[in-house]
Amino acid sequence: MSDKKFMRIMGLDIGSHTIGIAISDELGLTAQALKTLRRRSMDEDLRELLEIIAQFRIEKLVVGLPRNMDGTLGKQADGVLQWIKAAEKRINLPTLTWDERLSTVEASRVLLQADLSRKKRRKVIDKLAAVLILQGYLNQIRKHQNGSLPST
Repeated sequence: MSDKKFMRIMGLDIGSHTIGIAISDELGLTAQALKTLRRRSMDEDLRELLEIIAQFRIEKLVVGLPRNMDGTLGKQADGVLQWIKAAEKRINLPTLTWDERLSTVEASRVLLQADLSRKKRRKVIDKLAAVLILQGYLNQIRKHQNGSLPST
């Protein structure tokens, strides 16, 4: 057994009206949906995120970065990067971005397969997108820990 330090990681899907929030288990193996935060103001949003960070002893943030299909950054990505820059002034944790291309599309597909109504999908899509972002990051970390190189 390794003496690796275990930590919880928070995944965020930053939208213009909501923030999807997911957290990892303590072993860093799985991502679980926590909640969808209805955005009010930067101060109020950060206050709520800081409470969650303290409650779950979060040690790292992974924020979905929306890229265009060709990999370039667009208007939405600029907004997320500005949010991260402002948040880093109050949240003193390592923060990294994760390519979230198609995470919302994948979340929609999963929810459609689950045969959820449009109203129910709307309530959970952001936190499911956060789960997909965080799980993608956790899977990549595990691959690197096992000596595998990422596929290109």
